Amino acid sequence: MNQQDIKKIAAEIRARSSVKPEFGLILGSGLGVLAEEVENATVIPYSEIPGFPVSTAPGHAGNLVIGTLGSKSVVMMQGRFHTYEGYTQQQVAMPVAIMKELGIHTLIDTCACGGLNYNFKAGDFMLLRDHINFTGSNPLLGPNDEADGPRFPVMFDAYTPELRQLAHSVALEQGLRLHEGVYTAVTGPVFFTPAELRMLMQWGSDAIGMSMVPEVIVAVHRGLKVLGIALVSDIAIPDSGEHATGEDVLRVVKESSAVFKGLIKGIMEKI
Repeated sequence: MNQQDIKKIAAEIRARSSVKPEFGLILGSGLGVLAEEVENATVIPYSEIPGFPVSTAPGHAGNLVIGTLGSKSVVMMQGRFHTYEGYTQQQVAMPVAIMKELGIHTLIDTCACGGLNYNFKAGDFMLLRDHINFTGSNPLLGPNDEADGPRFPVMFDAYTPELRQLAHSVALEQGLRLHEGVYTAVTGPVFFTPAELRMLMQWGSDAIGMSMVPEVIVAVHRGLKVLGIALVSDIAIPDSGEHATGEDVLRVVKESSAVFKGLIKGIMEKI
């Protein structure tokens, strides 16, 4: 990622909004409804930001939303990018570097995922405690600028323990069952075979998805605090004998959107 390009794109965004965001949020498949809760919002389509990728995946509106949420200043991605769309991991994660340039200190990253834990059911939420990068790549490949972050960032506690504890307390107040587990990132766009899913379960994976990890790696590299929240949109345990379709995933996400909005707003009010 070229820091000059990042600064240029950040300047374009600053010209559209006077808000100086402290928190960044990335809204995954079908979860962009949270953007409706942002007050005094400036909405910038990705297509209007020179040098910014464009979302092509279903359920991703493709807007940058800047304003306030829970009395906190935020910059929010209403839809993200994936390598299965043809982007590199550097392009996928570039918005995180841009949000850091805009001034954020904390990233709340969300996604829809497939559950690999027998205790999960579709519609549940899982905090990311850890992850497995099974994408075969990394957004930090190539030259490193020490001004951006260390050559070898430590990924222990990539998901800030204090933020996870806060999220659990908010979920408890709301009467919401909030799991915690290990998320495995794959490139997609195919859903995994039964043999592949069994392998991931043996590795200790609780959930599988096609996003988040490149963004989190860049966030940790650049010194951001991170909270990862995944909506279990389907159960991918191979013993069930069938797998949800993309349409099934978006339907479950839509049904869970009100609970999702309540959880994130609660966290933003207390963070």
